[in-house]
Amino acid sequence: MQDSKRLASLFRNLSEPRQQALLEYAEFLAGKEGSEMAAAPPAEPLPIPRPEQENVVKAIQRLMQTYPMLERNHIFHEASAQMTRHLVHGVAAVEAIDELERIFARRYQAHLDALNKDSLSPEA
Repeated sequence: MQDSKRLASLFRNLSEPRQQALLEYAEFLAGKEGSEMAAAPPAEPLPIPRPEQENVVKAIQRLMQTYPMLERNHIFHEASAQMTRHLVHGVAAVEAIDELERIFARRYQAHLDALNKDSLSPEA
């Protein structure tokens, strides 16, 4: 209960754009809690284009949809760090989103490398 009061107090002290960003981030986190795909994810990234105007939370959501084969828990820390850079340290959204794009691409490449390593394993 104390955390709820603290969060409400912090929220009230934020500017309106930061309040909106915090709400969007909370929605992202809430969605992360309950979203499990029943079917196997596709092997290739989905072709979801990057909109001209996009906030960091929407970019994270888009990239999670683009790369459903990636383990969310593995990428969550890096995505959260970019959100923090944007919200707390004032890094421009475009710069944070560009870095998110690179993070997801690196994680996807690591995913492919792991799959290739497993397929070359003599234990098959």
